[in-house]
Parts: sequence; structure tokens; C-alpha cells
Amino acid sequence: MRLYFSFLFFCGIWTFSSNRKHLLATLLSLEFIVLVLFVVVYFYLCSFSYELYFVMLYLVFSVCEGSLGLSILVSMIRGFGNDYFRSYSVLQC
Repeated sequence: MRLYFSFLFFCGIWTFSSNRKHLLATLLSLEFIVLVLFVVVYFYLCSFSYELYFVMLYLVFSVCEGSLGLSILVSMIRGFGNDYFRSYSVLQC
């Protein structure tokens, strides 16, 4: 079971590091990593009969991270017209 979650986590890391063309694909790979970490922490806390308040706090922060990423994506698409990384320039701010 531990090997399966490690494989999923490293697949998410590999997808995040290799997929640098679109911002949406990068955000989806980050959300995949967050969900894998959530499942790992949930199984860890359940196996030792700990309280699940940390899981709820983790979900709150992951939802905030996801909504912040989507708002940045929407503002970049409105400003530039697409989500390609090559069309953005940091100096145009």
C-alpha cells in the first residue's frame, strides 16, 4: 500500500516537473499531489486512531490553494488570452 502511494506521489512530481507548457496542466498536477498527500495523511491518522482535525485543516488549505490557482489562471487568460507559459513575461507587469 505504501509503495502504491509513493508511486502516485512521484508520478505527480514527474508530471509537474515535465509538463511546463500550460498553466492549467501544472495546476492539475499540483492538485493531484495534494490529493495523494491527503489520502496518505488520512490513512496514517486512521491507522493510529488519531483525531482527524488535521485532515480538515489540510482540506481547508488545499481548497484555498486550488481557488487561488484558478483565480490566477483566469486573470492570466483574461490578460494574455491563453495559458501558455511562453507568452508571459515577468517584465510586463
